[in-house]
Parts: sequence; structure tokens; C-alpha cells
Amino acid sequence: MELRVEDRLQITDLINGWMHRDLGQWNELRGLFHPDGVIEITWFEGPFNEFVDRSMKMGASDFKTKHLIGTPAVTFNGDRAIVETNAVIIGDNVRLNLGCEVHNRFYDLVEKRDGAWKIVKRQSVYDMGTFAFPFGTVEIDRDAVARYPREYAALAYVLEKSGFPVRRIFATRGSEMERAMKHEGHSWLVA
Repeated sequence: MELRVEDRLQITDLINGWMHRDLGQWNELRGLFHPDGVIEITWFEGPFNEFVDRSMKMGASDFKTKHLIGTPAVTFNGDRAIVETNAVIIGDNVRLNLGCEVHNRFYDLVEKRDGAWKIVKRQSVYDMGTFAFPFGTVEIDRDAVARYPREYAALAYVLEKSGFPVRRIFATRGSEMERAMKHEGHSWLVA
């Protein structure tokens, strides 16, 4: 088995770079993806540069996030790799007095180009989540929450109430969508 220690260290630094989003370090965040990179998460799907622009708007809103990133599991094939990383998304809207905590796994397709590992595609699998009520009880619209899988319903609800609507259903642990995502990722890896 090839260890590829230097590549693993570079990829770990790349994945941990997501903290730039929480800190509002937009230029550093842009550097995590290749120019043709795309992202598919609850509130945004499309080119990564557009995601950064929209994240800047979110950063200026009442909704704040913090991502706690685990150690990535990396599967290599030459200058391509699939990286799966446990994470916790903590969201808080101070105006609504409402927050959430969601455990997810980032599923990244990364590629080494010109000597640098960067993300080509980021997706997420949502494992479990809950609401957080920082200062007491808040009225929750149960019908709105029920539109989404329980694994990320709290996140979707707080995002929507914060002005960042979730437009479709996303992969959850063990779902057919997760299996399809991983099948597509494996096909990309061995291509």
C-alpha cells in the first residue's frame, strides 16, 4: 500500500481550509477549488466562485456558521482522489434566536493539477441534525420542517428562515442518493 504522506498532508490542509468560509476569508476560500470547481450543498448548487459570492452575502446576514472538520479519509488513483470528511455544521441566526447543529460528511473529488491539490466537486451527505435554542423556546413551523429529511431538516429550516432557501432533497446516510453519489465518484476516480 502506497502511503503518499505528503499528498495526504496537502489534502488535509485543503479540507481544513474550509475554516476560511467561517472566518470570511474569501480570497483564501476561492483558493480551495480548481477554477472549474462546483459545489452541491443544501442552499447552493453551481460554480464554486458563485458560491463564494453568495457566502459573502450570507456572512453579512444574521445567519452565522461554524464548521468543525474531522480528519479526511482519502482514496487515491494517480492525481485524483476521493476525500470523505466528517464535519459538524453549527448554524445560528441571532435575529430569529434559533440555531441548528448538523453532522454531515463532505464528499470531495480532488485533483492534483500543476502540483497543487484542489477540489473539483464538493457534495455533502447529511447524517443527523437538531435544532439549538440559545435563549429559550422558539415557535417552529412543523409543516415546513417536515418537507426535508430529518437528518438536515433543522438546517434547511434555519437556512430558509434566514433567506437562503433549500430547493431540493439531498443525500442522507445510507440513502439511494448517497449510493449514487459514491458510484459516480468512483467512476470519476478510475476514469
